[in-house]
Amino acid sequence: MKYRLLLTILCTILLSFSGISQISYSVDALTGKGDLIFVGDENKLQSEVHKAFLEMQKAALKEGVLIEIVSAYRSFDRQTKIWNRKYEAYTLEGIPPEKAIEKIIEYSTLPGTSRHHWGTDIDIIDSSKNQPKNVLSTSHYEKDGVFSDLKNWMDNNAERFGFYLVYTNKKNRKGFKYEPWHYSYKKISKPMLTQFLKVEFYKFINSKNLNGFTFITPKFIKKYTKENILDINSQLK
Repeated sequence: MKYRLLLTILCTILLSFSGISQISYSVDALTGKGDLIFVGDENKLQSEVHKAFLEMQKAALKEGVLIEIVSAYRSFDRQTKIWNRKYEAYTLEGIPPEKAIEKIIEYSTLPGTSRHHWGTDIDIIDSSKNQPKNVLSTSHYEKDGVFSDLKNWMDNNAERFGFYLVYTNKKNRKGFKYEPWHYSYKKISKPMLTQFLKVEFYKFINSKNLNGFTFITPKFIKKYTKENILDINSQLK
């Protein structure tokens, strides 16, 4: 018993030094249904994430880059509306349901599985630039794109503030397509991902409120988990 206590204390100390959050999160918190406290007005984040973002934003501004969040926390209900809208649009075009779902998960998650549910992830632009029509487009962040300065600054500085690119352009990566605008606050999102993987989310995903729910099978979920949820920046796993 004595040695077990000592081991527990040692593990706690090591976790503390690693900078990784030790908080236990509820299923509701992990799936966008509540139980998290956020700060911010339109774009809400967990308090620590918000503070780190402001520090990063301040540092970038000194070099002429004005980082603006265009998407942060997203609830389960909000993600459901996004999913249903895209599913309806694709199927009305005549795309078969299973193909429609494949198109949706190129960039959008199943409700309950979005990293944006956690208040740790942000989609960003440089608001000091003239804004193109579709701001979240890969071409804007590359070469001479309107947000290339932002991307270069983030490549060189983001990790100093705890933010890591999620969906990289690493060759042979599967799942969601490359998103040069999507960053995650590692200290909190990494342990949240670990806890999320223990959730039996098939039980609440398979719902009549979700368009195409009959095609979200256990086999689909297994593949989706491996590719869309887990094939991400290795530093975030």
